Amino acid sequence: MTVYLLDHVTLRTRDLEATRTFFETLLDLKVGYRPAFSFPGYWLYAGSEPIVHLIPARGGPVKRDGEAIDHVAFRLDDYEGMLGKVEALRIPHSLMNLPELGERRIFVQTPTDILLELVFRDQPQQ
Repeated sequence: MTVYLLDHVTLRTRDLEATRTFFETLLDLKVGYRPAFSFPGYWLYAGSEPIVHLIPARGGPVKRDGEAIDHVAFRLDDYEGMLGKVEALRIPHSLMNLPELGERRIFVQTPTDILLELVFRDQPQQ
């Protein structure tokens, strides 16, 4: 058995609507089909693939000292375009350049403080 690709990520958020709007606006993800589960939520699609699932959470601070997923990263293209979009939307962000990997990164947080890493490769990896 070989793992080829992460299929999707499920994020718990205390504000489903704001988080959905954030992903739609920033990453151009679209709400799509979701089975009729007994709880609310959204499946957000990139093309024909549901890559982000949103479900409700009760809220509260994130405990950084226990086991948890720290952040979610997306591989994108058009670094300059995305950086311009982030700045135009006035989304607080930080940058990281990793020339040894041929990568640049933009870090942002959703309205409920989920950390997202946007990864851009300048050149294909060998």
